[in-house]
Amino acid sequence: MKRIHYGWVMVAVAFMILLTGAGIRSMPSVLMVPLETEFDWNRSVVSTSLAINLLLYGLFGPFAAALMMRFGMKRVTGTALLLLITGVFSTLWIDSPWQLNLLWGVLIGIGSGSTVVLSTLIANRWFVDKRGLVIGILTASGATGQIIFLPFLAQLVSERGWKLSIWAVSIAIAFVFFVVLFLMKNHPGDIKLAPYGSNKIIHEPLQPKLNPFTQPIRELKGASRHLDFWLLAGSFFICGFSTNGLIGTHFIPACIDHGISEVKAASMLAFIGIFDIFGTMLSGILSDRFNNRWLLFWYYGLRGISLLFLPFALDASHFYLWFFIIFYGLDWVATVPPTIKLTSDIFGKERAGILFGWIMAAHQFGAAIAAYSGGLLHDMLGSYYFSFLSAGAFCVLASLIVMKIGRTSKTSIPAGYQA
Repeated sequence: MKRIHYGWVMVAVAFMILLTGAGIRSMPSVLMVPLETEFDWNRSVVSTSLAINLLLYGLFGPFAAALMMRFGMKRVTGTALLLLITGVFSTLWIDSPWQLNLLWGVLIGIGSGSTVVLSTLIANRWFVDKRGLVIGILTASGATGQIIFLPFLAQLVSERGWKLSIWAVSIAIAFVFFVVLFLMKNHPGDIKLAPYGSNKIIHEPLQPKLNPFTQPIRELKGASRHLDFWLLAGSFFICGFSTNGLIGTHFIPACIDHGISEVKAASMLAFIGIFDIFGTMLSGILSDRFNNRWLLFWYYGLRGISLLFLPFALDASHFYLWFFIIFYGLDWVATVPPTIKLTSDIFGKERAGILFGWIMAAHQFGAAIAAYSGGLLHDMLGSYYFSFLSAGAFCVLASLIVMKIGRTSKTSIPAGYQA
């Protein structure tokens, strides 16, 4: 019986990290209404902290990749988990918006952003074969986190109050911290192992001379001269706007506005996660076999159609809402594997970690705008109708943008790339 390659252990560890991070990021949608009720805050107050969180989550990604190249994934990830548990657990004592902005906006935003590039680094370092599948599995961790955490947290909040949910998530983070402490490795060469699908042991030592703050800026400066980078970043901006920024943050409050209980709405959002697991893993497999531009074209186009349908579904019977959940769920983050593959193919796997971090920053910038504008427009208009329709229209635009990716130059970019 062949021994399991340690790369799959790394996938399991990263899956747990990203799953817990997804659980943390799902909390605000459950806590939004209870916090508004307890502290008499309007929706834009809570949305502001979420916008800060999503923005820092994206902006810190490329710097986290550089820090991992210098200090190792284990140290950086462990520090990120300590930031997360500090931010989450300290929420028990908040009583004003600035504290919410500091804890959930800054600390949890940076902590979450420190793990955003794990999928790319682990797939590129530990695997030669099955990279698309690995990225699909790790991307699906976000959906699995929704399935596990959302209904559970909603039930806790409904029956025991929001503070008990803080305790539950804090304990989960502490458990994952010890898993990282004992099982995470930086590179297969460190344990005299070849990447999965290769017989050649590659030693990639840490880079103590690398400046983790200036190197990402240099990489961004070099990549920004290529149109492909802006096409990838622009389409991923729309991806963030239409997923965790809008639906991830405001779907539950929108359901409550239409008379659906918080627990049932959380279960619906969790079901989006169930279908996303299948959609994202399938997307990872397809990204190894088919043209990734065409995959993104269909993913964004179909997501746009589903979002244009959502306002009608909320006003109609639950049958139509469940139709949206299935259709949208299959496409929730299916865009991630093709986007990472295109980034690695165009710019090279050595730069993919940092550059995908910048592309992810655009994703989270879009998410931050959607999170804040969704709450603001709700306060102004009394509904999410315009927010959902605008997101659908942007997705249709993204389906056209992605068809230009990889067609902007005749030669491979890495050959003439100057960072």
